[in-house]
Amino acid sequence: MANKTMSVEQMIQRDRDVLLHPYLPDSVSERVVMNRGDMCRLWDIEGREYLDATGGLWLAQVGHGRSEIAEAAYEQLKTLEYFTSFWEFSNDRAIELADRLVSLTPDGIDRVYFTSGGSEGNEAAIKMARYFHWRRGDKDRNWIISRTKAYHGIAYGGGSATGFDVYHDGFGPMMPNVVHVTPPWPYRQELFNGQDPCDFLLNELEETINRIGPSKIAAMIGEPIMGVGGMLVPPDDYWPRVEALLRSKGILLIFDEVVTAFGRTGEWFASQHFGVTPDITVTAKGITSGYSPLGAVLMTSEVGQVLGSDFGFPMGYTYNGHPTACAIALANLDIIERDGLLERATEIGDYLNGKLEGLLDLPIVGEVRHVGMMLAVELVTDKQSRTPLPMLQPMLPDIIRRETGVIVRDCANNLVLSPPLVMTREEADRAADAMRSVLERTQPDGTVH
Repeated sequence: MANKTMSVEQMIQRDRDVLLHPYLPDSVSERVVMNRGDMCRLWDIEGREYLDATGGLWLAQVGHGRSEIAEAAYEQLKTLEYFTSFWEFSNDRAIELADRLVSLTPDGIDRVYFTSGGSEGNEAAIKMARYFHWRRGDKDRNWIISRTKAYHGIAYGGGSATGFDVYHDGFGPMMPNVVHVTPPWPYRQELFNGQDPCDFLLNELEETINRIGPSKIAAMIGEPIMGVGGMLVPPDDYWPRVEALLRSKGILLIFDEVVTAFGRTGEWFASQHFGVTPDITVTAKGITSGYSPLGAVLMTSEVGQVLGSDFGFPMGYTYNGHPTACAIALANLDIIERDGLLERATEIGDYLNGKLEGLLDLPIVGEVRHVGMMLAVELVTDKQSRTPLPMLQPMLPDIIRRETGVIVRDCANNLVLSPPLVMTREEADRAADAMRSVLERTQPDGTVH
């Protein structure tokens, strides 16, 4: 139902007039104004229904419109809406959530630092890594290793670690002492000079470390599975080998699990999927399923003890440990556990992957990738050359949404799906059928007939 003080047309026009949207040029007049959600479904102010196959931005783990979370927020707002967590101050919800989180993490991770989201979390993690070494007397350890096609948010440090030129152009100079190495993208064989992808990547990483000097590097930051890069799944032995190499050089490992944590991969954390224990883990998004902005940076006892020594870690956000956000997160985690959503992510993710693999009979579909409820369909001009399919305007996700009501996302030449973990098989069928209905008419030049 539209706002009573504005017609639909007026509301859309006011959006054009007063809101600056990320990644939307003023020349684009179309607006899709949502005003209701229920599990995997959304409705706009004109009454059109959509299937949310993206989870917003990778985060609607428990689905939309959960009354349990609304009730948890209401009860907390009546009791204590906010107070600072600086200095000696804390609150009961933040303590309960921190205790809950360390009970879910791999062994050895037992300290929590709260933020308002992923960009803040990656900013904090980079500072933590540098400060950890500085506190221990290694004051030259300030280099950060990242990867091309990485996405670590849009703050200054995390944005510098992000490996896309589009996020740097016009914002420079970026933070110094950041280097990017090749991403683990086995489908792109040309990246590896005919070598085994994992061998190539580890050799390149070691050569990069030796070129800079191991004693100058604070940390390597990486998404366990690269989301914005196109849902890039590394070989099974990639992260264990990276972890071992970094450990041998005294370099910290930061896992950016903003997308992958809290059930997205079928585990609480993707580090559990890959069998590694990062020194620092950045989370956000799924910690509340988007019902409130919140993030949590998790760290080992060694890192936590160093950061908490002397006069403490000299960096804080206004909303560190926000009690209402923490109450929402606790209710969200309750739903994930009670409804068995980790298992469901694996079950429905496997089912949806099977449906998407049926698209491999189309000449423009080069590869289908998935772990849990993270899926990608890589599009090419032809299977032989593997040349990326050009994404034209209107882009394929726009066409799929307009024709079928299914919302998917483009990441370079990939169509990416990250549905709520509550998706049903019928909804998975609808998503796959919607993609087929458009892709089977898509030409090698990116046009749709």
